[in-house]
Amino acid sequence: MTRILFVCLGNICRSPMAEFVMKELVKEKGLEQEFTIASAATCSDELGNPVYPPVRKLLQQRGISCEGKTARRICKEDYDRYDYIVGMDQNNLRSMLRQFGGDPEGKISLLMDHTGDNRDVADPWYTRDFHATETDVDRGCAALLEKILSSK
Repeated sequence: MTRILFVCLGNICRSPMAEFVMKELVKEKGLEQEFTIASAATCSDELGNPVYPPVRKLLQQRGISCEGKTARRICKEDYDRYDYIVGMDQNNLRSMLRQFGGDPEGKISLLMDHTGDNRDVADPWYTRDFHATETDVDRGCAALLEKILSSK
């Protein structure tokens, strides 16, 4: 079982988008039983809130449901629960390293690092450009899945 946790600031835009895009990619390959995929926040501002409406709409247009997903915050135990902990930007990375007390097993990465394009996924909460974020998430998830499958 491969366990992936996507992380962003509030867990209402980028990380749930990545969670559900990755779940769809895995489903398309018939590998749902081999993966556990989730998402979480680095802050508690949005705890319990659903996926942000523009993100829900983008996913729905692709036939992807995120029904029932609510924001949760990372906890120290997540480091042991997941094989891949994937942040969306440098601030997420710093917060995760602080929360987990480092990354001794090399589990933490940034999503775009898997594409070879070492940069942040812009937060559409601030940019309002949900399509640009969707493009980055699609590329990053595809590259991460390819990396995982090629290492098996």
